[in-house]
Formats: sequence, structure tokens, C-alpha cells
Amino acid sequence: MKKMLKLLIVLLCILCFLILGGVLFINLYRPFGGVPNKEDMNDYQKRANNFKDGKFYNDNFSLYSDWTDPYSDRTTGKGVKPVKKIKSEKFNYQKNYDVDDVLITWFGHSTVLIQMHNKNILIDPIFSERSSPFSFVGPKRFSEIPASVKMLPHIDMVVLTHDHYDHVDYKTLKALKNKVDKFIVPLGIDKDLEKFGIDKSKITNMAWWEEINVNGLLIACCPSRHFAGRYIIDSGKALWSSWVFKDEYNTIFNSGDGGYGEHFKQIKEKYGDISLSLLDSAQYNVRWHGVHMFPEEAVDAAIDLGSKVAMPVHFGAFVLSNHAWDDPVHRFTRRAKELNLEYMSPKLGQTVSLKNYKNYQTEWWKNIK
Repeated sequence: MKKMLKLLIVLLCILCFLILGGVLFINLYRPFGGVPNKEDMNDYQKRANNFKDGKFYNDNFSLYSDWTDPYSDRTTGKGVKPVKKIKSEKFNYQKNYDVDDVLITWFGHSTVLIQMHNKNILIDPIFSERSSPFSFVGPKRFSEIPASVKMLPHIDMVVLTHDHYDHVDYKTLKALKNKVDKFIVPLGIDKDLEKFGIDKSKITNMAWWEEINVNGLLIACCPSRHFAGRYIIDSGKALWSSWVFKDEYNTIFNSGDGGYGEHFKQIKEKYGDISLSLLDSAQYNVRWHGVHMFPEEAVDAAIDLGSKVAMPVHFGAFVLSNHAWDDPVHRFTRRAKELNLEYMSPKLGQTVSLKNYKNYQTEWWKNIK
């Protein structure tokens, strides 16, 4: 009996040690990010209609869906990643452009540099080889990175859509922090950035429908249908969003990740027709249809937004679902042609002038196995 009691005590001690170690690891390991305190949550409660009981949520929302994808088979017949690493165009920063134009550079996945209103706006930067809190495990990039952080110009603002590892990358943000003036993020992601060592004075957090004006450029935090969390027990601690960037000439929309919904029409109603929509069109699956659009739905969203031009993103870098690697852009452009929606589909690393978007409609992915 005494031996069993001693064994039980030893096992309980080991269990307590493991739990304590796990808690300390989560709290101290910087790539996991930070956690809002009570004061933060009181602030969220005042500013966000979709914050309740300590978490952000979506109205009338289900992560899972019985919606059937009519194109669930691989439409291009390719694998989840290409046979060989995709070569990219090397990034060549173009400083000068017309005041009424917008330059777009896609670095793969959802990382995009928007140049408008004499501002460099970098969306969801990830220049790491893996989408992971660890350098040795996690989804590995299957395309060349068109640029290193050192090659990037001065960045006026980094804008983040939500806190998943393929959008908020510790290594990249740490390397970027000294060449960025301002970080603009949904509520809660500011705590991650502070944990990463980014100066609090550089960070602006926003709730849905909040707006700021930066030297005549309107930046609006808008709804999306997604979720947040960097480890199992922190689900809903931070907000997820889409973004509008509007000046006297153009209105640019970035969807972030998210499912299809009425919010696209609401955004158009508030901000008018969109000059260019950058839309989540990949990493979809019938099992999580509620939080990622199928490519055809992304085209429908572009139409709901009154988009003059649309561009698919969230593909071309990491395997996060089971569709063929090029299905997203293939399905998106096919649907856009059917509905007479203007689109562009540049190669990785190409810098596109919105005025000349028709020069960037080549089906570059077709020749890559």
C-alpha cells in the first residue's frame, strides 16, 4: 500500500511538473504571442460588438458545413504542391508611379505590398521558409521567396488580418520592426506584437468599422468570417478582419481569410465600389467551408464588392489543405471569365500597375507541374 501511495505521489509530481512546464513554455516562448489582460478585454467589450465572455465570435456562424463543393476533385490534376520549387520573379522596387495609380507586388500566399497614396503598405508579411512557430517543423514553402526583408523598402505600415502563423510570423515581424513606421492590427494582435518586442507606440489596434486617417489615406477595419488563435487554449483572444484602403483615386480591399457572407455587400454600401479586391481563394475544404471561400465564391464576393478588378491570394506558398496547388487560381480565373469580372493573376514577385492590370493575366501556373 505504501509503495502504491509513493508511486502515485511521484506520478502526480511528474504530472504537475509537466503542466507547469507547459504553462511556462506557452507564456515565455515569444512566437506564441501575448494574451490580453482584464483591462484589454474591458476595452474590447466597449469597442467590439462581437466580443462577449472574453472572446470574439461571428454571428450565425458554423466552422463546419455540409455545403458540397461541386469542384472538389482536383480540377488541374496536380498535387498539393509542385514537383519542383516554383521560381519567382525577383522583387524590383519601383518607387515612382502616377498619383492616381496603385502598384501591387504579390510575394506568395497572402503577403502583398500595396503602393498607393505615396505609402508602402505591407499586408500579412511572411518571409520565412515555414508557416510555424518553430523553424524545424510545420508547412514548408514550395515557392521561392521573391525578396528578403533586407531587400524591402521602408514600410510606412504593416497591416495584419488575423493571428494565424501563415499571416503573423514572429521571425519576419522581428526582422521588419526597425524599418516600419506603424503596425495596424485587429484588436488583440497588438499583444502578440508587444510580446515580439515591437514598440507599443508603433501599434494601432482596431475593431470592425473603426477607421483611421493617415495623411489623407483612409484605413478601415472591416468584418470577415474567420477565427483566431496561435495555440489551442487561446482561441478567440484576438479579432480577425478584412481591410479597406481609400484615397481620392482608388479603394483597395483585402479580405484576409474568411468565408463568404453578407459583409461584402455591407462593405460596398459603406465604402463604394472597389478598385481592386485581393481575395482569399485557397486553403479551402468542405470541412471548414465556413472560414475559407471556394474560389468561385471569392469571385462572387468581388462582384458583391463592386470590384473593378479582382485578384486571388492565399495560395502559391504553403500546403494547408488538400486541393491541387494551382486549383485556386485556375478556378478563380475561370469563374471570373464566366461572369465578365476583370482580374489579374501576376507571377510571384511581379510588381503590377493597376492601370495596366490586363498585362498580368497570363496563365503562368499551367506550365508548372
